Amino acid sequence: MPTQPPAAVIVIPARLSSTRLPRKMLLADTGRTLIEHTWRAARASSRATRVIVATDSQEIAAAVAAFGGEAVMTSPEAPSGTARIVEALGALGDADVIVNVQGDEPELAAAAIDAAIDLLYRCPGAGIATLVTPMRSAADLDEPSAVKAELTPWRELARTGGYLPGAAVAGAWRALTFSRSRVPAAREWSEKLLAANPPLWWQHVGLYAYRREVLEAWNELPESRLASLESLEQLRPLEAGIGIAACAIDHAAKGIDTPRDYAAFVERCRRG
Repeated sequence: MPTQPPAAVIVIPARLSSTRLPRKMLLADTGRTLIEHTWRAARASSRATRVIVATDSQEIAAAVAAFGGEAVMTSPEAPSGTARIVEALGALGDADVIVNVQGDEPELAAAAIDAAIDLLYRCPGAGIATLVTPMRSAADLDEPSAVKAELTPWRELARTGGYLPGAAVAGAWRALTFSRSRVPAAREWSEKLLAANPPLWWQHVGLYAYRREVLEAWNELPESRLASLESLEQLRPLEAGIGIAACAIDHAAKGIDTPRDYAAFVERCRRG
């Protein structure tokens, strides 16, 4: 394990086009744009040294500059937020860890960001760290938009290699797979299973902390049929053999995907 936590930079991928909520990054019914809310939430991280917006839009870049933020221009053709971050790597200095914070997560807790960064420090064998939260509702298990993570305790194997069990890392889990389906599947179902401690079902929270070398090799990773099938980008590095560590948070922040989501967010801001 390194003697000190790695230097970390947060990147917020932000594109202007959005099908369900047009131009959502620039919506400002609260007096601030949505991208500024997310930037401010990310800035509260105590582990990251910079927050950068990676965008395909001059309008978003201008809005970021207006509130004192830093923006990097990327191609409109970037197929995903991660691809946009890979494109921006040259502007990120020598940071060891790059955290992907979605631009429509204005209520993401800084402690959650710090937990993902800390997880890479505690799990040297992981190339990516992410977050999960317990699932306690049977209805959510069959909801495709609620992505499930199948987990096992993270164990650091001895550097000599082999398959002997290593020491467990407290509070850390190894991702076995991610799916929109119910995983794991109970052969004999009982509502009591939902109360298991630790939980049997976890919802994935779409924040990622990447080691720099993972992103540097991103474009060379083999394509994944499972990632395409489920439309889950995280299955691509997992299938390529990159270890993904996860830690639990109490609940996921509400992302802004629809006009109703945004209206509810505005109301929460007004209530303070």
